[in-house]
Amino acid sequence: MQHDLVLEGNGVRLVPLGVEHAPALVALVDDALWRGMTSPTPTTTDEMAATIIAAQQTPARLAFAVLGAATGEVRGSTSFYDWAPELARVEIGHTYYGRDWWGGTTNPATKLLLLSHAFDAWGCARVALRADTENTRSLAAIQRMGGVPEGVLRSHRVRPDGSRGDTAYFSILAPEWPAVRAGLEARLG
Repeated sequence: MQHDLVLEGNGVRLVPLGVEHAPALVALVDDALWRGMTSPTPTTTDEMAATIIAAQQTPARLAFAVLGAATGEVRGSTSFYDWAPELARVEIGHTYYGRDWWGGTTNPATKLLLLSHAFDAWGCARVALRADTENTRSLAAIQRMGGVPEGVLRSHRVRPDGSRGDTAYFSILAPEWPAVRAGLEARLG
């Protein structure tokens, strides 16, 4: 869905994802990085633009480009999706960053912005996160952030190579948010 939400803090700026971000994003991805996604790896600017347009056309999904706040460089992308305001819940996902930003402050800063908006602005009771069970980097990042494991949905998704994948689900509930926020703020120091 089209949106105009912009979030900024701790060195990152989240802006509505647009086709203008396609050249920078396609330069960041490869098959290994994209493995946790359900679509084939975009290898051209046109393929990435089509991926972006699909994200924009998905109801209840707010897709963002993740930028360096000071420089404007494109670091990756993330989304709110399956947003159900009437149920006070949303998921965060479709997240990927270029390898230059792995292990640094980009992911915790981005998650702090998204979670703050979900809990503090939207009043969510629940934020869910999920990842393919083979995506050990994402699973570790979700747990390090404070996501509580809920279980694994077996044969839940089809990977780009056609194989079936299991999905690990995590959530953060509103009463858990203050501790998660404190942990993310401490990591960003």
